[in-house]
Amino acid sequence: MSVAPMSAPSMTAHEREEIETHEQRALGFWLYLMGDAVIFALLFATYAIMIPGTDGGPTGKELFELDNAAIETALLLVSSMTFGFASLQVKAGNRGAVLLWLAITFVLGAAFVFLEVREFAGMIAKGAGPDRSGFLSAFFTLVGTHGVHVTMGLIWIVVLGAQVALKGLTLPVASRLYRLGLFWHFLDIAWVGIFSIVYLPGLL
Repeated sequence: MSVAPMSAPSMTAHEREEIETHEQRALGFWLYLMGDAVIFALLFATYAIMIPGTDGGPTGKELFELDNAAIETALLLVSSMTFGFASLQVKAGNRGAVLLWLAITFVLGAAFVFLEVREFAGMIAKGAGPDRSGFLSAFFTLVGTHGVHVTMGLIWIVVLGAQVALKGLTLPVASRLYRLGLFWHFLDIAWVGIFSIVYLPGLL
């Protein structure tokens, strides 16, 4: 999603200032995402190193359920698509459609978090909590960090949905939606990495 620029002759000084602010904040947010990517890279590396460290406890093959992980993946991929539809409606200036697609995205994201929490609770109930082994500590840290990010994204969707409803699709609101879109799609990419590196190999 991008914030549609206005033609230079028709812009006031205030409008030009708002566009410059959007561009500066977009750059700052890209830098934040780069830092977040480094954090996830370190968590992935730690997990890969700790895979053999089960300490006689259960392995991923014994714990992971491919059906659950596949549903989580589908939910997040579809939510990324629905957020894309919201972004298109921002460009079209259709406030009602933006709110609708944000609501659908929220429901899909909330369902993802619910399944993840249920998975964690089930593993802990079996005695396979993060304190059982180095492997499980790394697993809970990596997947849990992603889950926390998704939860923060859901809170962000609620806040921006309220802003869209109350303020409309002003340039500042559209700018915030743009950054939220970057964040949400980043989480989608991170989850594809988790599904490919954690769940699929763990079931072989």
